[in-house]
Amino acid sequence: MTTSRIAFLKGHGTENDFVIVPDPDNVIDLPAAVVAALCDRRAGIGGDGVLHVVRSAAHPEAQAMAGEAEWFMDYRNGDGSIAEMCGNGVRVFARHLQRAGLVEAGDVAVATRGGLKRVHLATNGDVTVSMGRAVLPADGVTVTVGDRGWPALNVNMGNPHAVAFVDDLADAGALLAAPEFAPSSVYPDGVNVEFVVDRGERHVAMRVHERGSGETRSCGTGACAVAVAAARRDGVDPAVTGEPVTYTVDLPGGRLLITELPDGEVEMTGPAVIVAEGTFDAAFRGTALA
Repeated sequence: MTTSRIAFLKGHGTENDFVIVPDPDNVIDLPAAVVAALCDRRAGIGGDGVLHVVRSAAHPEAQAMAGEAEWFMDYRNGDGSIAEMCGNGVRVFARHLQRAGLVEAGDVAVATRGGLKRVHLATNGDVTVSMGRAVLPADGVTVTVGDRGWPALNVNMGNPHAVAFVDDLADAGALLAAPEFAPSSVYPDGVNVEFVVDRGERHVAMRVHERGSGETRSCGTGACAVAVAAARRDGVDPAVTGEPVTYTVDLPGGRLLITELPDGEVEMTGPAVIVAEGTFDAAFRGTALA
């Protein structure tokens, strides 16, 4: 980059917050150390991750999807690692595209490492994302925090999740470190861990430890995994009944509605807000790498 200033925005979906870096031509280098520095809440801008906004045709990982989706969400976790997908992130990503005049309200396609995502920008401010189908591998897994452990359901929403139903959300402890899981071979690249309690009929609450980010205020793919896991626990499978099922999922940062359709598609509806925009000095990147 020849410019000394790099544009950014800040946004959140149910308080899962992101630094947004518009880069249509994919010319801004964002090494892991720079992403981590941007997400630092004391020395950087602060966020759970970075939404790198690139035209699909300009990114080698998304060129195959360019015919269906003009824009690629090159998502990075807060520690700089690359992730397949982020449910709250894709809602905020679509809101940014709309705010920037790059798309209009209605239906939008977004390319991600987890595949093509269909997004609907409603006039009331809600954003609905077709998150794809949940895959439930047969591998059993146990999640452990300190000296307590729980059986967890293995759910993949384009990224891996372990969903544990607990008596109290406080049972998860401080979640300052990633919960342990066994056998380790089930998640060779790490896992997002959700702790879930019931709040009422088809209504649950959760906490989540996201790999690469720690405990976050919300996780969209995690909420989808939790809703599917709760439905199966409750003996409900839309593929069998032929009827969609909707769960209300409360997270520390807000509420999401998750609907699983008879064809297996999972839809997530919730808010997405852009709260600020500005620039950061390109020299910051050099400092972060030092």
